[in-house]
Amino acid sequence: MPTAAHANTPEALGAYVRARALDAAGQVNLAAANYAAALAAAPGDPVVAVRAYREGIAAGDLALATRAAAVLEQAGVAPPDTAVLALARAVHGRDWTAAQAAAARLERGPLAFLAPAALGWIAFERGAPDLSALTADSSNLLARRFNAENRALLQIAGGQVDAGLASLRLLLGIDAGNAGLRISAAQLLAARGRKEEARALLAGDDPVLAAERRALGRRVKPGAAWGVARLFDRLAADIADGDARTLAILLTRSALLLDPRDDGARLILAQALAADGSPGTALATLAQVSASSPRAAAAPAVRIAILAANGDGSAALTAAARLNDDDDASGADARRLGDLLAGAGRYDEAAAAYATAIARTEAPAEWSLLLQRGGALERAGRWEEARPLLEQAAALAPDEPVVLNYLGYAQVERGENVAAARALLERAARLRPDDAAITDSLGWAYVMSGDLAKALPLLERAARAEPADVAIQEHLGDALWRSGRRYEARYAWRAASVYADAGEAERLSLKLARGLERAQP
Repeated sequence: MPTAAHANTPEALGAYVRARALDAAGQVNLAAANYAAALAAAPGDPVVAVRAYREGIAAGDLALATRAAAVLEQAGVAPPDTAVLALARAVHGRDWTAAQAAAARLERGPLAFLAPAALGWIAFERGAPDLSALTADSSNLLARRFNAENRALLQIAGGQVDAGLASLRLLLGIDAGNAGLRISAAQLLAARGRKEEARALLAGDDPVLAAERRALGRRVKPGAAWGVARLFDRLAADIADGDARTLAILLTRSALLLDPRDDGARLILAQALAADGSPGTALATLAQVSASSPRAAAAPAVRIAILAANGDGSAALTAAARLNDDDDASGADARRLGDLLAGAGRYDEAAAAYATAIARTEAPAEWSLLLQRGGALERAGRWEEARPLLEQAAALAPDEPVVLNYLGYAQVERGENVAAARALLERAARLRPDDAAITDSLGWAYVMSGDLAKALPLLERAARAEPADVAIQEHLGDALWRSGRRYEARYAWRAASVYADAGEAERLSLKLARGLERAQP
């Protein structure tokens, strides 16, 4: 592939260098503008073009992305996902020949599983619906899933409502939590006048589903643009937070080209942009979600998550507290606040927030919420209040290693019920043998029981797996000292000191200077 030296005019090189720096700083819009300038100065350079393509997509400058994609195609180095943008532009322009050609390009690449559904929606738009390609016998698991979902939606859109509902029931029986499919199907049913079935699909107290129920009077126009946009949203929702987030950005930008009112795509796009290092652009995207949109109910939680993930914990906490104080705040709102408070080390307040979450839950509290409240109380020094909650969580989830580990280790640390606690940890270790934290807890339980022969191999294994974990290295050092291996103990304590905070560092320095016994308070 050509090198950046091909951008060899002063204008092209200067713009390219500025764009790279702005891109690294997360300044998406400014970076895109500079890549556009670089591409204009070096119009045939694929190195500039590939950067301009990605940044154009991230900034929502689809004209720049299209120009850049054309350069890459001419050079024979276009990424496979350029077919996504080509398909969206063709459907948006109602150029069905170009749309079919773009779908054919999809079929030749790693996104081939999208092609049958895209072609199904194009055929539907053209008045010749054809579901024959949307088979369930594909060897590709993704293709089977996307084919089945879009077959059901196309059946409803095309008037085969009962057949579509039957297909839908099978799909939701496998994946009952598929909110996107529920919403899409409900919109199509409402457009067909089947509002009772539509409302049934949106049952429940989830704020977004409830808002979608209220919005069923807003008719959608099923067609290629609507269907392909939902197809793109479906894949983007699965990959927005992972390594394929740049594809999620492309998919959601393309969906918004096809349906500018698609606030579901905006929410996914914001999450993908934030994960890709552009929190400012992500928050600006969230601000575009209409206050009257059914998806507006989900926007505050996404905003809080973006703020927290990008180091603005104070703003995230303020926003979460404000959301939790609303008259219609949910248990999820209180739990979110509790998570942020716990992350900030404000454990008493976190425990109170988790208590609110439990109180707002109509059904019996789930084990994970009991664990969170018990854990916050334990970290706040309120062990007598914490223990019953942790025991209740363990009773509800006897096969959850994280619960068994927390309850077992907390008791071992306090010298309570050591034999029973050790049994909990042994069970946790059998369930998750490769978890270093659980291995460490069990090893420490053996230390506290005086069985150093069993403890040391476990602690050494945990330390090898997590060499930067202060507690694990300190436990290993303590066990080595107790077994008379003083030099190795100090080595482990020094390893722990590398990553220790101020309080841990002071304790470890005493052990290094005085040994274990004389360092005890």
